[in-house]
Amino acid sequence: MVNVIGWDIGGVNTKAVFLSTKNGFVEELKTAIEYYPVWKGPEKLSIVLSKLRKQVSGSVKLDCVAATMTAELSDAYRTKREGVNHILACVIEVFRNVPVFVLDVEAKLMSIENAKSEPLKVAAANWAATGWMVSQQIKNCIVIDVGSTSTSIIPVIEGVISASGKTDLEKLMNGELVYTGSLRTNIAAIVNSIPLRGDVARVSSELFAQSGDVHLVLGNITEKEFTVETADGQGKTRAEAMARLARVVCADIEMLTEQEIVQIAKYVYNTQIEQVAGGLSQVYARVKSHTKAKIVAVITGLGKDFLARNAAHSVGIDEIIDFSELVQSDIASVSPAVGVALMVASKLEGRTVKWKP
Repeated sequence: MVNVIGWDIGGVNTKAVFLSTKNGFVEELKTAIEYYPVWKGPEKLSIVLSKLRKQVSGSVKLDCVAATMTAELSDAYRTKREGVNHILACVIEVFRNVPVFVLDVEAKLMSIENAKSEPLKVAAANWAATGWMVSQQIKNCIVIDVGSTSTSIIPVIEGVISASGKTDLEKLMNGELVYTGSLRTNIAAIVNSIPLRGDVARVSSELFAQSGDVHLVLGNITEKEFTVETADGQGKTRAEAMARLARVVCADIEMLTEQEIVQIAKYVYNTQIEQVAGGLSQVYARVKSHTKAKIVAVITGLGKDFLARNAAHSVGIDEIIDFSELVQSDIASVSPAVGVALMVASKLEGRTVKWKP
């Protein structure tokens, strides 16, 4: 029996996955997510890690821990090197007597020491965990992972992750990273104007509303799934979300009808699909130039059904596979943590750990 925890330490959400495996198969899986904006108190990261450890594994003796991260990009840190070193120090503090590995951008596990010496190799590498996990089952595909903040687009060719970008900067330039997500994206980062009353209204650049408000109004997410803070600090009812959306055009719920606010939400939603499709079309064209095999889309993350699926259709990918079908569990929102946990469990077992049939 092998017991491990996989971590995806983000700038807003920290995710933990406990895996117990035996004879090459997953026996038990537990997940936990903590909303924790790192920039509000990086010194509290160790506390968050300890809390999540207890939630997913209790007093079980752990054989190993593996971590990936995106929190190093937070403006709590001056450089990514500083962020990586602080995050790793917190992991070591919580897991003093447990072996720890760190995922790098080549989908390999590094020692803590090597990760500290080459911080850019482990910074924002969580996409590699998801890509590796999918590549074990599907040989030619593009993984579209729409999280709360951003979208990762990961090409897999002949069973190998074929990302041409390694850093966030490179991936932003080649379409493999689109900074639009299901919950936290400022509406002003999605559109700069909105059709309204037969004319066009420019939008305010204030943080009046987020993508989560759009998807709540349209029924794409539930109040429970709106797991981040709202722009105005108010609640997460549909009515409150509509009030925030009205402010985007410097109006309010007395100046706009419900139908007009819904039209605003639909316009922003369709534009966000176009944002994801823009990156996806870049990656899809590149993949098609390297293989004649049929390319399918694997969708995961909170926005898999209402953003990833529609973006895939819009670029002409007709076969779409829900990540949850591959793992026989609804763990799309924590897929990088699951991937890195599977990776380290496979390392300890000496073979690729699989899901029970």
